[in-house]
Amino acid sequence: MGYKILAINPGSTSTKIALYVDEERILYDTINHPTEELGKFEKTIDQYEYRKDEILKYLNKEGVDLKELSAVVGRGGMLPPVEAGAYEINEEMVNRLKHNPVLEHASNLGAPIAYEIAKPLGILSCIYDPVTVDQLSDIARITGIPEVKRVSFNHVLNSRATAMKTAKKLNKKYEDVNFVVAHIGGGISIAMHSGGRIIDMLADDEGPFAPERAGRIPGKELINICFSGKYNKNEVTRKMRGNAGLKAHLGTHDAIEVEEMIEEGNAKAKLVYEAMTYQIAKGIGELATVVKGKVDAIVLTGGIAYSKMVANFIKERVEFIAPVIIMAGENEMEALAFGTLRVLKGEEIAKEYREIK
Repeated sequence: MGYKILAINPGSTSTKIALYVDEERILYDTINHPTEELGKFEKTIDQYEYRKDEILKYLNKEGVDLKELSAVVGRGGMLPPVEAGAYEINEEMVNRLKHNPVLEHASNLGAPIAYEIAKPLGILSCIYDPVTVDQLSDIARITGIPEVKRVSFNHVLNSRATAMKTAKKLNKKYEDVNFVVAHIGGGISIAMHSGGRIIDMLADDEGPFAPERAGRIPGKELINICFSGKYNKNEVTRKMRGNAGLKAHLGTHDAIEVEEMIEEGNAKAKLVYEAMTYQIAKGIGELATVVKGKVDAIVLTGGIAYSKMVANFIKERVEFIAPVIIMAGENEMEALAFGTLRVLKGEEIAKEYREIK
């Protein structure tokens, strides 16, 4: 039969689930959670019993026998910096995500839900490539303020999975290539993959603005906003994440809607959209310097990478650096399942999560 793996990826208002037998996906769906249901919970993490029950109800409806599962993998949440790869879920990890996550985020639900489903079955539960994977080189951590150090924060799960898939497509080993991977979705991050590691990156507050995020903002102006007396901390945070980018400029975060506006002759929409791609291209060029220009390929991934308009805007600015390869979409479910499969096959060892005292 092969290994049967349940993958769980919680989002802000929905939960994606997928069932794989080895590398074949046999079930995939998105469970949408009504706003009125989620509104009953004070914190995101408080939703985990509700979401777990919704997942179990769905699997029962689809006739999935839990006793046939080999493993359950959840999207990794906002843990302190960790290494890449698989971590077996334990009580210490669950407690951290429930009571003291680095940041409030829906992904914090992934590990507790996977753990609760797998534990009574006596099978493996794990996370894979959480967003806080940190492999930065020492030189990349330094900033001009000694007490502020850069930490890695990017779309690690999709970025690494896409980089590995691209290397395989080129008949190369992931460990032997230099790729700049730009994840272009609701959030945008750009990562420099070299020697099988993400040695530098531009997080969503360091690089291009995105559909709902502000990206890099001039420091003096941000200080002025913070001390203007007009906004509290939460309001400034929302100006940076959630009410920024395309949404702030054009009233929508939907790239398809923006492209329709451009097709209808909206000059402002065209300028703002091209500015976003201009900043993505600039970020790619910035990271190319990390490996002294020795880039094997530039990879565009994420949902907006499906757009020919976006791809063309970026290509014309960066093709002089390296070939541009489009790997559109988010490979998160596949990345979760395939990483877990490698653990089950003994090709990779799941690490043990421990808090640093």
